[in-house]
Amino acid sequence: MDKEEMIDVLDENGVKTGEILPRSEIHKRGVWHRAIVVAIINEKNEILIQQRTADKEKNANMWDISAAGHISSGQDSLMAATREINEEVSVNLGFNVEVKEFRFMYSFRKEQIFSDTFIERQFYDFFILRQNGLCSENIKFQESEVQAVKFITISELNKLRQDKELVKRDEVYDVLTEYLFRI
Repeated sequence: MDKEEMIDVLDENGVKTGEILPRSEIHKRGVWHRAIVVAIINEKNEILIQQRTADKEKNANMWDISAAGHISSGQDSLMAATREINEEVSVNLGFNVEVKEFRFMYSFRKEQIFSDTFIERQFYDFFILRQNGLCSENIKFQESEVQAVKFITISELNKLRQDKELVKRDEVYDVLTEYLFRI
């Protein structure tokens, strides 16, 4: 069995408290912690989205941003972003994603209560990763986490939002829409 991910506990201002807890305890106790969200965009300004598996604890079968995940204890946001892309969505094109390729967009905090034993209190760091030459057929994904991937336009993303088929990350999608309309 895999060792459970250990995560730094934060205070309500995003400062590490010095306490480190297993991922399951983080959500059970509803303590603040940090996560990353990454939007991968190709040269056509299409966004890579992934469909979560049916057995996910939250947002099962929903479409989601390119990659998202917790920041493990001892990691920074860029290390976590690189790790999540390599874990969830690995590109089979013969190149590696490097830290310098990420564009930091902004940080925000969000609270969501899914159940009495699953409470999310997270600070998110949102990044954009532009990669040319990507197409869905060349992307391998972690089948235990993801059941499908595809590239879509910002209009298609907003339609998925409207139809409530996309994981609710309005803070990310609003900034992403603004970014894509500026370039």
